[in-house]
Amino acid sequence: MHEVWLAWMLDEHIPSILGTGCFIRHQVVRLLETDETDGPVYAVQYYIESKAQYNTFIDVYQAAFKNLEQQQWGDRIFSFTSLMQVVN
Repeated sequence: MHEVWLAWMLDEHIPSILGTGCFIRHQVVRLLETDETDGPVYAVQYYIESKAQYNTFIDVYQAAFKNLEQQQWGDRIFSFTSLMQVVN
C-alpha cells in the first residue's frame, strides 16, 4: 500500500497543498532505522516564509485536506502536524 500512498502524495496531495500558495517548497524523507513492521515511515516537510502563511493554511485549508486524507485512507495511515523552526 505504501507505493500507492507515496504516488498519491507526490502526484496529488503535495501539489494541492503547494497550490494553496501558503508554502514555498517541500521535501519528502523516509525515516531510516525505524520499525517498519507496519510499513515504511515518511515525513513530509513544507517550508514557509512567514508564520502568517502557516496560520492561513491552518485556518483556511487544513480541515479540508484532513477530510480528503481521511476519505482516501481512513485509518490505514497515521499523520500529524507539527511546526518546526530551522535554526541552522
